[in-house]
Amino acid sequence: MCSLRPSALAARKEGLLARVATQSKETTQLENGYRFEFDPDEATLVLLARVIDAERQCCRFLRFDLSVPPDGGRMSLDMTGPAGTREFLDALFEPV
Repeated sequence: MCSLRPSALAARKEGLLARVATQSKETTQLENGYRFEFDPDEATLVLLARVIDAERQCCRFLRFDLSVPPDGGRMSLDMTGPAGTREFLDALFEPV
C-alpha cells in the first residue's frame, strides 16, 4: 500500500502525521477512513496542505477531501480510500 521504507515511515509518523492527529479538535471514524476537524487558522491550513502533498506521493490510494467553510467555520480533512484504509491509518497514527 505505502511506498515508504520503514525508516521513512517512522519519520513521517513522528512528523507531519503526528501533528495532524494532535491538532485535530475532533476525529471521526468513517467507514473507509477518518475525518479530522481543525480550528480555522492559516498555520493549520498550511500544515494540511503539506500533509496532503506528502501523503499523496507515497500512498496513492488515499483520497483527501479538505473543506474550508466560510466565516471561520472549522476546517475538515477526510482521509479515505479502499477497504482496509482505516486500519492502515490507525497504524500510521499509532505512536512509534
